[in-house]
Amino acid sequence: MKLGMQIDYAGGFKESAAKVSAYEKAGLDIAWVAEAYGFDGPSFMGYLAATTETVTIASGILPIYTRTPTLLAMTAAGVDALTDGRFMLGLGASGPQVIEGFHGVRYDAPLGRTREIVEICRKVWTRERVVHDGRYYHLPLRPGEGTGLGKPLKIIAKPVRERIPIWIASLGPKNVELTAEIAEGWLPIFFLPERAREVWGTDLDAGAASRDPSLGPLEIAAGGLVAIGDDATAVAELMRPMAALYIGGMGAKGRNFYNDLMVRYGYEEEAERVQDLYLDGKKDEAAALVPSDFLQLINLCGPEGFVKERLAAFAEAGVTVLNITPVGDDPVRTIETLKEWTA
Repeated sequence: MKLGMQIDYAGGFKESAAKVSAYEKAGLDIAWVAEAYGFDGPSFMGYLAATTETVTIASGILPIYTRTPTLLAMTAAGVDALTDGRFMLGLGASGPQVIEGFHGVRYDAPLGRTREIVEICRKVWTRERVVHDGRYYHLPLRPGEGTGLGKPLKIIAKPVRERIPIWIASLGPKNVELTAEIAEGWLPIFFLPERAREVWGTDLDAGAASRDPSLGPLEIAAGGLVAIGDDATAVAELMRPMAALYIGGMGAKGRNFYNDLMVRYGYEEEAERVQDLYLDGKKDEAAALVPSDFLQLINLCGPEGFVKERLAAFAEAGVTVLNITPVGDDPVRTIETLKEWTA
């Protein structure tokens, strides 16, 4: 497995970039850069391009609603050029609270929009004149929708690659099926290896049945907190507040994808109680009800033997990129150790 890491740049671009340089030397393969509603992701990815040499820089993720499809393609081509072909485009729908609340854009049709965006991006990168008459995007605009002066254009610059890898963050059955059909890679969250096939197997198989063979096998990036040591088992508990936030607070009743996932994992009662408490403002009580076995199994925290067992479980479940969050004073050493174990 390759090693990936979500890069925190809250402390500043320069400080984070210095850490990534050290992680790169230790063996990190992929640096994922998120974009929520702080600084934009591409600014930091461009900075990382100038301060790294071998690590793949990836958006993890860029929301599909906040840029036009062609701007997503241009951004990907730009970072790919800056890195000499070391970029991957991670896409996702985010959620209605951010998209409608912060961006003021209607949150609708994530599946249909994702499919069309991927089609358009791949047209842009091959430098063909972009013509797309879909349900959600029309390039050029149809007659009567604008001035009538639009015409098919192709990107002026020559992309480094005609095919930039696209990864999609998805959880729901239809979205996972779409990912398995059209994307190079899949970005699930709260990935529990032993139950992944039970939850997503049918969806992955359905998507694979329509997959273009030129895409190659679907890659999967998943993982969690990492702490290695006889006294490290309790480190997984550090994810408890974040898990409660996602399971309980990331969406209203009936519109929380993470809560739905917990139900599909078999934690139906816990998922309902966590959400009820969280939405009532009882965050600590909600966090206390997140199942301990769930936290242990989605993370890699404990003695060396246990962590190696978790590595084997993730590999057995088809994970090709182990996404890690080292916990402790020496993340570089953690990366070096995992790199040795996954070689």
